[in-house]
Amino acid sequence: MTVANGHAKAMGAFLKSRRERLQPSEAGIQPLPGRRRTPGLRREEVSYLAHISVTYYTWLEQGKEVNPSPEVLLSIGKALQLDEDEQRHLFDLANVDPASVAAAPNSAKPDRGFLKRIVDQLHYPSFITDEGTDVIAWNRAAELIIADFGRLPEDERYMMNLMFLRPEYRARLVNWEGFARYSVAVARASFDRYKDNPAYMERFESLRRESEEFAHYWELYEIRQKRVATALFRLPGAKEMEFEIHSAGVIDSDPGLHWCFFVPVPGSGTEEELLRLLEQDKWLP
Repeated sequence: MTVANGHAKAMGAFLKSRRERLQPSEAGIQPLPGRRRTPGLRREEVSYLAHISVTYYTWLEQGKEVNPSPEVLLSIGKALQLDEDEQRHLFDLANVDPASVAAAPNSAKPDRGFLKRIVDQLHYPSFITDEGTDVIAWNRAAELIIADFGRLPEDERYMMNLMFLRPEYRARLVNWEGFARYSVAVARASFDRYKDNPAYMERFESLRRESEEFAHYWELYEIRQKRVATALFRLPGAKEMEFEIHSAGVIDSDPGLHWCFFVPVPGSGTEEELLRLLEQDKWLP
């Protein structure tokens, strides 16, 4: 998407202000010869540090209608030594979603205690995943309906592992085949963002080796964007429960965190069955 004219000018002004505050010595380079007309770095020096052409960087500062890629924005941010807030502001001005940039996660570790308190406010099954797709916070309803996350080894606590390598999850998900195929298609759509993440790629290769079904769905090369999906669960001694799966991204300005919550389908009896299970579990007062 091309940067709108007003935002392009604002981005140019922002880049210029950050260029002028940084000295060559601070950037780790020798200053170019000749009289310096402005304080800070020259455009040529920024382009050298960011590995982009002088012409292209000049267009950005002049507010011309250009379409900088996330990678270019990251390179410029590194060259100008932007902090996390400034880098995010640059993405905003360029109309680029930071969640699409695997190389720009929030460096601060999420507060799991805080996230646990959030999901505990819901009696609907709910959990939060991090940038590596690990489930890092969940509530009691999620343990009862989806999986007993606390009993899983931490390195196996991610949804694709549950989907394809944990038979107990498959046994309770009535529409497993359709949901698994959809999940792989969603993973296909975002796969290129994580190719530089060794842990993510190790998990991907493990799934391909250990699950013929995952490998089959992957080879279909289907692409789906994440949207509201339906999951139908059947627990021992309980009625079938039908949920719509909703999700929200970016918690506390962290694009790597995603909140997933399972909402009972109205009229399906799921709400009543869920409340009965929670009361039996003594989770509800």
